[in-house]
Amino acid sequence: MKTLTLYGPNAIQNVLNDFDRYFGSFLGDSIAPAGRIFNHLPATDIQETENDYVLDMELPGYDEKNIEVHVDGGNLTIASIQEEQEEKKGEDKQGAYLIKERLASAFKRSFRLPENADPEGVSAGFKNGVLSLHIKKRAETKRSIQINAA
Repeated sequence: MKTLTLYGPNAIQNVLNDFDRYFGSFLGDSIAPAGRIFNHLPATDIQETENDYVLDMELPGYDEKNIEVHVDGGNLTIASIQEEQEEKKGEDKQGAYLIKERLASAFKRSFRLPENADPEGVSAGFKNGVLSLHIKKRAETKRSIQINAA
């Protein structure tokens, strides 16, 4: 295995996304925010270079102090806990909401690392709402075997 793959896809989420996509315009925009509640997985780009894998995850509005990155064996997990504001039925200190689409929520994504990834060689950076992980590749050991004449 030479690629970084999504670990544990959620079939229920796919069904909800399809429902929102096909019936959203028919039923109106009222279901769109509900669909987004179940669809809060940050967009992620994964790129392979000669020496490492680069994972960029969009996390606008998140604070790097609330993001956790764990490597456990061959699994890479990125999680965050956004504290939800306590609100009373759509009201806050300034008044009642007419539309509320921004949601503060937690997420957790896991990826299976390729066999040639070095779990000890992961570095992370956070800038402008984008988490960047660099996962070093292990040096491949190549060995020549001499064939002896019989």
